[in-house]
Amino acid sequence: MRLQQGNETMLATFPMTTLALAAALLVYFWITLNVGRARVAYGVAAPAASGHPEFDKRYRVQMNTVEQLVWFVPALIIGAPVLGDMIAAGLAATWALGRVIFAVTYYKDPAKRSLGFALTLLPTFVLLIAGIWGGISAL
Repeated sequence: MRLQQGNETMLATFPMTTLALAAALLVYFWITLNVGRARVAYGVAAPAASGHPEFDKRYRVQMNTVEQLVWFVPALIIGAPVLGDMIAAGLAATWALGRVIFAVTYYKDPAKRSLGFALTLLPTFVLLIAGIWGGISAL
């Protein structure tokens, strides 16, 4: 399937950013699957949100990722037009990598999650500031 010529959608204008966003969402899907597997492995029946320390870690990673997605996705949407496709895509890919590092380190030792958290927080902040700058500049 090809996009129509002149289509000004995010897909047409920001293909790399779109793919990086899709990767970030796939990371979230992986994190969500980890919670489901942990429910079974540690006998934590729904709707319980805690019950075994290993399940609790996976659930907390999922909830933290949701919290981060809430402002990452809008920041990506408003920051991409200002920064361009490649930079926005690089920041989104960094975010996704940060979430993987955050999850893996949190599962092992929650105290060692700092690098993954920083690789999530900083790209979002840069995208947000770029979007704000773009909005102000357009006034």
